[in-house]
Amino acid sequence: MPSTNPLTAAVYRDPAASTEDRVDDLLGRMTTAEKLAQLGSVWAFSLLEGNRFAAHRARPTLALGVGHLTRPAGSTSMKARDAARLTNDVQRFLVNETRLGIPAIAHEEVCSGVMAREAVIYPQAIGVASTWDPELNRMLAESVKTQMRAMGSHQGLSPVLDVVRDSRWGRTEETYGEDPHLVAQMGLAFVRGLQGDSLADGVIATAKHLVGYGASEGGMNWAPAHLPPRLLREVYLYPFEVAVREGGLESVMAGYHEVDGIPCHANHALVTSVLREEWGFGGTVVSDYFAVEQLYSYHQLAVSNEDAAGLALDAGIDVELPATDAYGEPLANALDAGRVKIDRLDHAVARVLRHKFDLGLFEDPFVDEAAVDGAVMTSGQRALALNIARHSIVLLKNDAAILPVGDSVRSVALIGPTADDARNLLGDYTFPAHAETLAAARRQGGLLGGDMSIPDDLEINEHVDGVPTIRDALAERLGDRLRFAAGCEIDSASTDGFADAVAAAKDADVAIMVLGDRSGLTLEATSGESRDRASLDLPGVQEDLVRAVAATGTPIVAVLVAGRPVGSDFLHAHSRAVIMAWLPGEFGADAIAETLLGENNPSGKLPISYPRGVGQLPVYYGHKTSGGRSHWHGDYVDMPTSPRYAFGHGLTYTAFAIEQASVSPADVVAGETLDVEAVITNTGHRGGEDVLQLYVRDPQASVTRPVLELKSFARVSAAPGERKTVRFQLPTGQLGFYGHQMDYTVEAGDIEVHVGFASDALMHAGTATILAAPDGRPISRAYGGLVTIKPTATGP
Repeated sequence: MPSTNPLTAAVYRDPAASTEDRVDDLLGRMTTAEKLAQLGSVWAFSLLEGNRFAAHRARPTLALGVGHLTRPAGSTSMKARDAARLTNDVQRFLVNETRLGIPAIAHEEVCSGVMAREAVIYPQAIGVASTWDPELNRMLAESVKTQMRAMGSHQGLSPVLDVVRDSRWGRTEETYGEDPHLVAQMGLAFVRGLQGDSLADGVIATAKHLVGYGASEGGMNWAPAHLPPRLLREVYLYPFEVAVREGGLESVMAGYHEVDGIPCHANHALVTSVLREEWGFGGTVVSDYFAVEQLYSYHQLAVSNEDAAGLALDAGIDVELPATDAYGEPLANALDAGRVKIDRLDHAVARVLRHKFDLGLFEDPFVDEAAVDGAVMTSGQRALALNIARHSIVLLKNDAAILPVGDSVRSVALIGPTADDARNLLGDYTFPAHAETLAAARRQGGLLGGDMSIPDDLEINEHVDGVPTIRDALAERLGDRLRFAAGCEIDSASTDGFADAVAAAKDADVAIMVLGDRSGLTLEATSGESRDRASLDLPGVQEDLVRAVAATGTPIVAVLVAGRPVGSDFLHAHSRAVIMAWLPGEFGADAIAETLLGENNPSGKLPISYPRGVGQLPVYYGHKTSGGRSHWHGDYVDMPTSPRYAFGHGLTYTAFAIEQASVSPADVVAGETLDVEAVITNTGHRGGEDVLQLYVRDPQASVTRPVLELKSFARVSAAPGERKTVRFQLPTGQLGFYGHQMDYTVEAGDIEVHVGFASDALMHAGTATILAAPDGRPISRAYGGLVTIKPTATGP
């Protein structure tokens, strides 16, 4: 019997129609209230009763539809199959019980894998950046896509494309570091991996936080960013531009902060003029959580919630997350009063609907609940997490080759608050950290936006079950040779455990001290969102513990588990070896143990300069000629101006050398390409990997330029004695800058090219002269060139 629903034959329900026709048809059928609903969102846990979907709770919120379902797996603490069931229940309600049957986009946090109960916890982003291997990040994102799609989710709130040069900022760990090119390449790989070839089976990537969030005043969260236009363009906007122009990025999240007096959620020049009109971005711009309302309550730019909603929508913010607040009744009032034009609403709604059609939600909004278990925590995902953790570890120091620990070492003392605590291996946007945040909010009677308090029956699991500790991993390998004493806690004043730690060290040939931060969002955390630190010394009494152990005379190997550079002069000076393990995820313990014992040859490189102390901040390699030192003597009175370890630094258990390097041609017309070749050799006694880095310097230009700029890099593996030739293709369109009129230009003149294994260990490959294009045409901006690596015969 034919359906009596008059909408069954509507154009928007016809999969054969074009997306644009379907959007136009559906938009024309919607009331203003239904349009507003598509710009809002709802916490998934607010729809539950007894850990099951409750239609009577949904009706007041979802009667007109909704744009986004907020974190059905993450916010509910549900297992993967239960989360899939919940998304199916919500979609079924929307399809069957709303007038137009518009499904929702479900989003999740994915800063180190899916922030969900049964999902694999990957290394935090700063560690992923330390691999200098975009392909690993693409594979990580692909695994996230698989897990999210299986659980019924469609948009991931990542990658974080904030460039950060001040490690006081607690969210340093969520970033890819200080360099715009490295951040752009890692972010581009993530976008491509998450979105795939088509959104029909992909997941929308959400680059955040537009823009300059990591350049905050004093390294403080949500503080203003003081960024002049050229720096904003060349450094902070650059990774977003690459993601949009090269990666087809589908969503952007605006930052909490302000730039030059204008909060990002009200910044029409950034969100609309640059992002949409200049770059051609056609996706959605979503708010950071609660940030639209904060134009009124936090920034005090708006005079009311109604005013805040109007400012945000006019600026180009399409969707309010995580719950509908300012984009509910306040925005409706602003529309009724003529404060906001209806076409602004229509443009935003059309973009949301376009995503829903492209995702295939109108054809099939449901997932196979029985198939979920085979899509999460797979052996391949676990192996990938371990492999990334291995490649992320940076060997900062290895005096007298004390590492790896060999069979001749009879006894090892394992000391430190993170040595036997798996929780400290994890970043701030992981499920265990989230569970702690929910528990703390419940204890404090807090709200998570709007009127949606945390239900009493929400299941919260604060434990890190099944994640091995470093003690577990070393005990499995060392047996009775290992002796453990924690010594202290992460952030406590108690020294009660010092005596046991000192005794363990005295009886050992080497003391492995596992020190660092606890990442999270609660007051107990020492790193993470809103957990900024004015000191880079280790929290609590950890530095005192190092002094106590050092006094025994036993050689110290420091393993730092933290989301940013940490440790005093004493720690770094009195440790024979220093490993930066970052926040390596749930398989990080094995990666660390393998590295300590030589099963893994470390090859990570610093994605951020490692300061000696906070007095240097911000410290970064790409400073101007007039920067980087105090003129005219050079250093500070009490400290060198150079970082403790340079950007790009990282040792291995073997050695690589550059035999020769060259640049050709000597003269190149603007718009064409330079070739840079380098022959490198593994001069050590074991196989390994290193990262060859290519930097340029413009020695004279019409505006001052950085002393060095990273333009390409290549991870190279080689057996002992093996030679390889690395060839970089460097488009001259990559060598320009923003001139006096703030237009992108590639100027005629010399370009110096350097290659090496760290920003402070470079060989001059050559100098090329860029010639002006004969027709005077402007040169298009380029974002990178091809890299090829091939074996090279040994000897002449």
